[in-house]
Amino acid sequence: MVVQTFRPVPLPLLAVALLVGLGVLLPLVYLGLRAAQAEPQQLAEIVLRPRNLQLLGNTLALLLGVIALTTLLALPLAWLTSRTDLRGRRLWTLLLTLPLAVPGYVGVFGFFGATGGSGWLSGLLGFTWPRPTGYLGALGVLTLFTYPYLFLNLRAALLGLDSALEESARSLGYRGLQVFFRVVLPQLRPALYAGWLLVGLHVLGDFGVVSLVRFETFSYAIYLQYSSAFDRVYAAWLSLMLLLLTGSLLWLEARLLKNLAFSRVGLGSSRLPRRTPLGYWALPAYAFLLLPVVGALVVPLVSIGYWVVQYPADHLNGWEGVVQALRNSAQASAPAALLSALMALPLAYLGVRYPSRLTRALERVAYLGYATPPLAFALALIFFSLRGAPFLYQTLALLVLAYALHFLAEAIGPVRSALYQAPPRLEEAARSLGFSPLGAFFRATFPLLRRGMLASMALVFLSAMKELPLTFLLAPVGYSTLATRIWGYTSEALFAEAAPYALLVVLLSAGFVGLLLTQER
Repeated sequence: MVVQTFRPVPLPLLAVALLVGLGVLLPLVYLGLRAAQAEPQQLAEIVLRPRNLQLLGNTLALLLGVIALTTLLALPLAWLTSRTDLRGRRLWTLLLTLPLAVPGYVGVFGFFGATGGSGWLSGLLGFTWPRPTGYLGALGVLTLFTYPYLFLNLRAALLGLDSALEESARSLGYRGLQVFFRVVLPQLRPALYAGWLLVGLHVLGDFGVVSLVRFETFSYAIYLQYSSAFDRVYAAWLSLMLLLLTGSLLWLEARLLKNLAFSRVGLGSSRLPRRTPLGYWALPAYAFLLLPVVGALVVPLVSIGYWVVQYPADHLNGWEGVVQALRNSAQASAPAALLSALMALPLAYLGVRYPSRLTRALERVAYLGYATPPLAFALALIFFSLRGAPFLYQTLALLVLAYALHFLAEAIGPVRSALYQAPPRLEEAARSLGFSPLGAFFRATFPLLRRGMLASMALVFLSAMKELPLTFLLAPVGYSTLATRIWGYTSEALFAEAAPYALLVVLLSAGFVGLLLTQER
């Protein structure tokens, strides 16, 4: 019988991990303390405002609408690219994933630049195509640029599903859609829940799209309340209401996944899925595949190209502004990427080498920061800096810290994966040679983590480069980035001025998709 020895957690490493977890939680605690400053009468007036009910209705309507439309779009797309004899399945998968490289506010720029009296569609079609605004505008744009999260989950689930289950159903007399709805769809529930969670968190945290199409949700209202009305207590309560929605979404997903088990229990390997011939449905299938590609890729890219050509070549001050915005974006994103990877290292190391309730809780705290809507997280950091560290308020250091803490969950994944592949015995061998625990880690394990660390930094860097809400509230006065310039020019219908910034963001964001596909391979 093998007796498992207990290894105590290294106290210095635990202290660093606790400090990182405290960095995520402390601003949220200050947000709650700020909201609690309201007097009882003021609190009743704030909570019972009729506008809150309208914001709740708008936010829920947008959330449910986007989840419904992304499901109707992503599920058939995943089926076509994984279970049919579709030609060019890999190319279609790449094209259907590429909308992840286009931020939502760039998508709005693309549609605004194509529609309306000055858009390129009016010259092409001979009439003015109306611009997407309000609820329908937000619903359409967010659906086009968030469906890949659900598409990738569903496609992976369909590829991994044992086709023996479908064959057994057919042997029992089920046919066609009956097999899909009775056997396949129930097996896709974990993928659906995971995709819905990602889509829902993006919808609840979105600011760029809803602000440009002028549809008031909690995120947009928080920005307006903080920047215009200066009622920060009400802004804090709006943030807590939004946090309650995201928390409810996380709880619901965990509840739905509880006690689900879809693993194989029989002997032997699973069978590869049988390709369904499209036959006469091939032409409608290709037309359906083109729908999101045209909406999420062709329209924005053509708009960017069209308005870049319209940009005056002798506008030297404008090009200097593009270079300055790129420099500012990199100046904040690069140190945030490095800081986030360094903070992820102790959390991932403790979770892999010393698994326990405490280390798992610390890792979950990092994901809590990512699940917190960006505007609510930014407001929490503002309250924390004003009370606890006023020297940080409206500084580049605070913006870098916000990026690092908010995107910490993105940095943990690659580091944790690399740690699972690094044998613990290497450190034990180094310790036997006389190295200290820290020296053994840097000599034996850290060289094996470099690829994971680089992947973490790349993910955080690209996410920070296109981040809009955090930048708006936390950047120093007069500090503009690529994201803020796109939003500002698009909101004023200055599409030619916004086009160079949009082009740079799309090119940089395309690196995210390339990295994602590289990790998949």
